[in-house]
Order: sequence, then structure tokens, then C-alpha cells
Amino acid sequence: MTLLSTVLSFFPTLVMLMIFGSFLGICYQPGIISVLSLFFSIYIFPLLIYQIHNYFLPIKEDISYLCGKEYSPWWGSHQIQSIYITFPVFEAILRLIPGAFSLWLRLWGSTVGKKVYWTPKLEIADRGLLEIGDNVIFGYGVGIYSHIIKPKKQDLLLYVKKVKIGSNVFVGAGNNIAPGVNINDNTYIPISTTLPVVK
Repeated sequence: MTLLSTVLSFFPTLVMLMIFGSFLGICYQPGIISVLSLFFSIYIFPLLIYQIHNYFLPIKEDISYLCGKEYSPWWGSHQIQSIYITFPVFEAILRLIPGAFSLWLRLWGSTVGKKVYWTPKLEIADRGLLEIGDNVIFGYGVGIYSHIIKPKKQDLLLYVKKVKIGSNVFVGAGNNIAPGVNINDNTYIPISTTLPVVK
């Protein structure tokens, strides 16, 4: 691991400390400033750091290795996003507000069309690596993963590629969508289908 990889591995801890500090602020001195501080810690700070990171070290759709001497931009971006994977309630709240979760993903760099319905228990591992059309429905418990990691020759092989979903698509409950998957317009994906890695 590079020095930057090591430093960013502590990013989730930093965010948790900020959230905890903001929560204590609300308990001991409630007010608009402490509430805004909590909102900033949960939603704005990780997004801002991700934008800066992605500007200087953009994620590449490619095959690379994680244990080498070169820094992996994917690793850094994953650490920045891991707070939402660990505590899915933060994004579940956004899905209660019509259009908020789609806007949230656009801020991370994804392309999301109109009238996209996100159901509970959705898991997205890479918020900036999605292209989604209009009128798409995601069933309960869908997982979308734009990366995969495999052990290979005493190293970890990383494959990153965008997931692309067309318009007028229904993705049934319990589906797992792997990197590189391209779902055409007007497609119905049955329940509990695994769409494998596409290279």
C-alpha cells in the first residue's frame, strides 16, 4: 500500500469522529449550527473529498492490482464511500425524498435519468460509476457493483467498469449486477438473477 492509501484508510474513522462530535454538539448545545454540522459531516464532507480526489486521481475503468507500489484511485474512492456501505441508513433517508437519491448519485458523478425508483436495501458500491436511463425500477435488495476483486499471484486483481442500465428497465428483487453489465432498454430482469462480470 502507498502512503496515500494508508492515510485514506483512516478516512471512515475521521468521518465517524466528525459525526459523533456533531451529535454531541446537538445534545449539549442544540441549534441550527449543530444540526448543519451533522448534515455536513454525513453528506457534504465525504462528497467534497471525493470530488477533490476524483479531480486529481480519477478512477479508470481497467484492470489493476491493489498490493503493488502504485496508488489505486479506486481504493481511495472506496474508503471515502465506505461510510455509506457500513451505515446504509444515511442513504436510505435520501430515498424517502422523491428525486433526492438520484440527485445524490449525480453529485458523485453518475448519470441518472428521470423517474428512477429506488427501493429499500439497495446497495451501490461505486457511486460514480453508473449510467441509468429513464423510468427504471429497482426491486428490494438489489446490489450494483462496478468493481470486482480477485486474488491472483500473491496480489489482488481489481477490475473496474461502469454499470449501464437503459430506459424502461425493471430490475427484480435480490439481483446482483456486476461490473461491465449493460442492460438494454425495455428489459425485465427476473428476481434473484446474478448478472456476471462483463469484460
